[in-house]
Amino acid sequence: MNKPAQDMQEIRNNAVLLYSREEVEAALDRMAAKLTGKLASRNPILLAVMNGGLIPLGMLLPRLDFPLRVDYLHATRYRERTFGTDLQWKKTPEYSLEGETVVVVDDILDEGYTLQAIVDYCREAGAKEIVSVVLVRKIHQRCNGLQADIVGLDTPDKYLFGYGMDYKGYWRNAPGIYFIQEEQHD
Repeated sequence: MNKPAQDMQEIRNNAVLLYSREEVEAALDRMAAKLTGKLASRNPILLAVMNGGLIPLGMLLPRLDFPLRVDYLHATRYRERTFGTDLQWKKTPEYSLEGETVVVVDDILDEGYTLQAIVDYCREAGAKEIVSVVLVRKIHQRCNGLQADIVGLDTPDKYLFGYGMDYKGYWRNAPGIYFIQEEQHD
């Protein structure tokens, strides 16, 4: 195993499991039930926020038994770092959002800057309704006061990875939600 892979394996081995696969799957079931109750008759466009929203959206889709369309956008502040900087837009949706019900699916609501920018983008693109969905919401005060419409799990304000969330580009595929011990996190 090469050095970066060994280092990342050590990070995973020393991380603390916060939510197991079963707990995350149960949260996804609850989220899907809420989405179905709210949107089953509205023919929504579901937007994955890349890269982190790919896994939660992919896991929600088979749980949603109603007509919908899927697209994605890519706006990021982290870029394989453990802290956010300026928002960089890499890709906007292919579908026109004009007059549509849009569901924005992301992995985590942390500071709220990225999700707020995406909601604003959808509104400016003419979406008639925007529903924000996050697998994880960190519990802390957000400067912009943003709240997601549908939340799977609440977590303490720790650096997390798994189910879409990454640590320096790695471990989006972890079979649970983990947090980094403080001495590991840089």
